Amino acid sequence: MKQLLLLVALALPLSSSAQEFPRISISIGVHLIQAEVAATQENRARGLMFREKLGQNEGMVFRFPVPQRVCMWMKNTLIPLSVAFIGEDGRIINIEDMQPQTTGEHCSQQAARYALETRQGWFKQRNIKAGELVSGLPK
Repeated sequence: MKQLLLLVALALPLSSSAQEFPRISISIGVHLIQAEVAATQENRARGLMFREKLGQNEGMVFRFPVPQRVCMWMKNTLIPLSVAFIGEDGRIINIEDMQPQTTGEHCSQQAARYALETRQGWFKQRNIKAGELVSGLPK
């Protein structure tokens, strides 16, 4: 009986903190970013929480069910991030820098369908601004 319980325990999925997100390639002009996709409520709520590192050209794209005014915060997020809010048309609405372990809200200035989080300063270092087109977003 103990062996059967051990086999059942080994067959159970890993905890949600070990869960992998699907990955896609996104481009903004000539700049590429490998982004994990958070398209479910559960994945959007977890986001990049508890991560200790994020690669130079890595990030996470949050896809919302409908365009809406969205806000992000950094509770339990350990690394500084920048977020670009993106409209249904794929254009960046606004970009905000966010500090780790804070609960202040960073919001889209108008209805957004996506939010793209990267290492803090990623957009600024590449001179990416509001109005630029993001390609490769999940449908």
